[in-house]
Amino acid sequence: MSYEPKLAAALSGATLRQLSHWRRATGPRGAVLVPETSASRPILYSFRDVVALRICVRLREEASLQKIRRALGTLRDDLDEREHLSSYRLVASDGTIYLADPDHAVDLVRKRGNVIIHEMVDVLRPFYRNGRQIPNLLRPRNHLSADPLVRGGEPVIEGTRIPASEVAALLGDGIRPESITDFYPGVTPEAARDAADFTDYVDSYSDEGPRQAAS
Repeated sequence: MSYEPKLAAALSGATLRQLSHWRRATGPRGAVLVPETSASRPILYSFRDVVALRICVRLREEASLQKIRRALGTLRDDLDEREHLSSYRLVASDGTIYLADPDHAVDLVRKRGNVIIHEMVDVLRPFYRNGRQIPNLLRPRNHLSADPLVRGGEPVIEGTRIPASEVAALLGDGIRPESITDFYPGVTPEAARDAADFTDYVDSYSDEGPRQAAS
């Protein structure tokens, strides 16, 4: 499973424009995140990329892109940490960015040594951005799940391997949620509605980010 930019944006909270900008190398520090599945058209992100994108979105709420690039440069060049960005816990606080473990953190921007921080951010949990809730990555809706060991992390009906997008497509073709069991016996009407709702959420993403619902 790989994620097209629109799905990667919807699950991470980034805009499509941000994804494009973060893929490009700017200055000596290089790109923020190059998709590991495919960095050229068609652009495809991995599950780990989506986790890393959520990290970047949360960091961007508290720090400038320049500071993020500087922190990543310190991580890669000075500390020689070359694992995928999703492997690290990065926290923005007090005007800087820390590489954190449960007890201590290393200042990646000001390079002032170890400090103690008291609050860690779980990037898998839901959070709000621009007034819209970005879903729990592993449970984007009540009856949906995303597990990298199941279809590579594609959102599926919970407890099955049935892609949410396939169920949503049936509803889009006029199949009523109560009739979804004629096609997928293990899918409840509630799960079908969740699949349709999540697909509508993903489809709401445009070049500027999620479109606001009409008032």
